[in-house]
Amino acid sequence: MTRENSRANKINLFSDTLFPPSLSEVFKRIHYYLYTNSNIPRSEKLGAEMTRILFCKIFDELRNQENPKFKIYFNDKESDVPNRIKNLFEEVKKEFPDVFEQQEKLYLDYKSIFYVVKNLQNYTLLKTKRDVIGEAFQAFWGPALRGEKGQFFTPKNVVKMCVQILDPKPNEKIIDPACGSGGFLVESIMHLDKEKSFNNIFGIDKEIDLAKICKVYMSIVGDGHSNIFCADSLDVSSWTTKIREKIKDDNFDIVLTNPPFGARISIEDKEILKNYKLGHKWNKTKQGEWKQTNIISKQVPQILFIERCLQLLKPNGKMAIVLPDGIFGNPSDRYILQYILQEAKILTIISLAPETFLPSTHTKTSVLILEKKSSKAVTEDYEIFMAIANKVGHDKNGKIKYNINDKGEYILDKHGNKIIDDDLPSIAERYGLFKDNKLQHHDHLGFVIKLSDIKDSILIPNYYDPEIEKKLKAMEGSGRYVLTSIRELVEKGLLSIKRGHEVGSQYYGMGDIPFVRTSDIVNWEIKIDPIKCIPEEIYEKYKKNQDIHGNDILLVTDGTFLIGRTAIVTSRDKKFVIQSHIRRFRCLKPQQLHPYLLLYLLNTDIVQQQIKAKTFVQATISTLGNRIYEIIPPIPKDKNVINKIINEISDIIEMKIRVKRKMDSIKNFKVEE
Repeated sequence: MTRENSRANKINLFSDTLFPPSLSEVFKRIHYYLYTNSNIPRSEKLGAEMTRILFCKIFDELRNQENPKFKIYFNDKESDVPNRIKNLFEEVKKEFPDVFEQQEKLYLDYKSIFYVVKNLQNYTLLKTKRDVIGEAFQAFWGPALRGEKGQFFTPKNVVKMCVQILDPKPNEKIIDPACGSGGFLVESIMHLDKEKSFNNIFGIDKEIDLAKICKVYMSIVGDGHSNIFCADSLDVSSWTTKIREKIKDDNFDIVLTNPPFGARISIEDKEILKNYKLGHKWNKTKQGEWKQTNIISKQVPQILFIERCLQLLKPNGKMAIVLPDGIFGNPSDRYILQYILQEAKILTIISLAPETFLPSTHTKTSVLILEKKSSKAVTEDYEIFMAIANKVGHDKNGKIKYNINDKGEYILDKHGNKIIDDDLPSIAERYGLFKDNKLQHHDHLGFVIKLSDIKDSILIPNYYDPEIEKKLKAMEGSGRYVLTSIRELVEKGLLSIKRGHEVGSQYYGMGDIPFVRTSDIVNWEIKIDPIKCIPEEIYEKYKKNQDIHGNDILLVTDGTFLIGRTAIVTSRDKKFVIQSHIRRFRCLKPQQLHPYLLLYLLNTDIVQQQIKAKTFVQATISTLGNRIYEIIPPIPKDKNVINKIINEISDIIEMKIRVKRKMDSIKNFKVEE
């Protein structure tokens, strides 16, 4: 096979004609077996070994399509298979001498190699729609190792969407400064489908093993490995002369990256921080602007990577970066938006579903797409494309989800294949329409807001969800509802709101007074957990300030999954203290706003949707914050409707009280001796 034909075959193998299932579960099964039974029990060494074997498999798919070597044949002895794989690895080393060291070899025992081949031989890794290398790394390198370094591999559908939106051209220079196993770079090659693009694609990663994996991956798909470097993208002073010659600032047309993120991996080196404006402290002036001051003691890498990517870009160059949602909504991070707007134009923000990076991490993320300014001139108002991906093709356990109809049946495509339940392809398509000025239908899969419409520096697409706005306008337009915000209800003297307190875990179980936490708010009721009861004197400390009475409503406003839950204080609920993550609502004029009506309104779909849209991740916790005052409960105008709601809620609450009393009487029942 000639070199030219070899390259052509590499590209053709990525056709979308076959869709093998996700290999995630297969890799997990192999990892469990090897970790338990093989001669290599340490995760990181096992990960390196499996990487070598996987590339033997991929190499075999490319070179030996007629007579594969990564296979168990009928007459094979158990030793034949491992020996064949070891010889295959020698071929891989010979083919890519600048990627694998000559002394490298496979250390896995024969029985384990046989097991791996048995479990992988029937799959074609190069034709999977998932990032097989990323999935393998997730399975074999262990969650502890990944979590410590903030390395969570980008799902292939996210990668594909970013590449489609940026739409790189063959003559454009592309770089991923935190390339990992090379997902963005490989997808860029597939998008370009042109051999001459290889010299224009660059990658850097700090971890030697990841840089090596990326080199091999790039080698296999088309000889693009010579521009992959092991280095710290944030610390240019540590680069070799070769890297400095190859990678220069203001030199790239496109940056695609998902940088490592997390507070535990903060950058503390002042020699690095001094090179970044975002490595300095920013103070808010009286005029409301942020001003850069002194170097800070530490900064999380994802923030520095925003600036680093912009440094690498040419004027008018574009970048897509995956970032934790906190950056898009935290009040303390609003200096970042000011910096971004000084340096770039915001093209797109796409909110990713919470399941996107699960099961590796529950961190909620979004994709930010920018265009670097060609000058520092003041930017006029412009449109920003936003989208909300509620479905990303898999559940929280990483299992693929497929589209189903109302009957619970799978929806099939024209070829009879199940369709993955994924919003991202539709979002990429919608962006194309927006770019061509053809976007007409605005919903969570694609909508447009102007820069001037950004409120309080909030860049979270969910906050501007057009579907919620459309529903509220329809309700108002019907003439049957009055749309009044929580803030307006407070200002009119109809409602008061107070926040709870933290009493300290040292008091848990030290008394008989319930300390009501978010998990104790269930089905409109307060569930008493005696384990968390506190002493009388602690209750007295907070009693006057919290001032809780019957018919007060408790709303969970902070936490991870419980925000929006409500409970009403009844005659059965005796004295207690509420947690700081709970707010107490009191209707001050029940004849105008009855507590039963408010309880109903807070639990309607439209209000719960608003609560979800206005809940942001700040630091490590989700919070509704003071955005609670922006929520608009649609109050019915018809008094008969209001009275019916009040009566029905009253019946439900009375029924709950009777059930509790009955349960108490049964528990207190004594059998006569």
